[in-house]
Amino acid sequence: MKQFISVNDVENIDELIRQGQAYKKNPLIDEALGKGKRIALLFLNPSLRTRMSTQIAAENLGMKVISLNADKDGWKLEFEDNVIMNGTAVEHIKDAAPILGNYCDVLAVRSFPSLLDKEADDNEIIINQFIKYAGVPVISLETSTLHPLQSLADLITIDESIKLTTKRPKVVLTWAPHVKAIPHCVANSFAQWMNEWNAERNDTFDFVITHPEGYELNEKFTQGAEISYDQEAALKDADFVYVKNWSSYSNYGKILSSDANWMLTEKHLQKTNFAKVMHCLPVRRDVELSSEVLDSTHSAVTQQAGNRVWAAQAILSSILKDLKK
Repeated sequence: MKQFISVNDVENIDELIRQGQAYKKNPLIDEALGKGKRIALLFLNPSLRTRMSTQIAAENLGMKVISLNADKDGWKLEFEDNVIMNGTAVEHIKDAAPILGNYCDVLAVRSFPSLLDKEADDNEIIINQFIKYAGVPVISLETSTLHPLQSLADLITIDESIKLTTKRPKVVLTWAPHVKAIPHCVANSFAQWMNEWNAERNDTFDFVITHPEGYELNEKFTQGAEISYDQEAALKDADFVYVKNWSSYSNYGKILSSDANWMLTEKHLQKTNFAKVMHCLPVRRDVELSSEVLDSTHSAVTQQAGNRVWAAQAILSSILKDLKK
């Protein structure tokens, strides 16, 4: 693997899932793989699980880790090419990225969308400029449109939780209310990975995305999923329910609904097949997801967050093996 920005960088999803699960059983089995290698974790936005899980994964593989809050501890970067730098940016990515690539063997970068300019966010200028100029493998720790490490952890969680009696699991991604406009990254990415995984497994899942009208995600990520505006119907017989808020994509970055009836509760789960409930965290309790569900045996959020380590370790392992070729 040369880089990890989306599911499109993955040759075999099931193979990655198996690798992640193998590391979960024996975290230090490849502790010499990254000996002498250094990774920089660059955060332009806050992080808790992504920061810690990626650092643990890298250390399990013997790598040395530098973690930098690049938006606070470094100079303000300019990402646009062919601009006169007479504004607030102090350093151009064209100058900074090659140096970071000189210092480190792998760069991992986290950034969020502005939710103001759809075209700019969709173009993913930040991660793409790092890829263009760094000269070393780049890993996405979340971008304007996608969060692939989260999605791999999600699929690991689903795979290890599939009931033996479930011949055709039903996975539902449901929109939830929130107090502020939230990016589309996690929802986009989960949809993209589920659709690719389903295709790889020869259509063995039912995958439904449910949300109020006006909250349709970018079709390039959801194509292949069933879309429903009826949450009750979508949840019927579900085996997995992924709860996540996102703002409008068509009316970019806007909140079109705050309908509390979309918050997942125990009453909603009565329509499911004793579904496991997932959320990427952080979660607004009793806004997005009820405390009674989060604290119940339905909840898989701790398992899901724990699997972030093994997802990151599987990706880093693939990158490191490619560097040794």
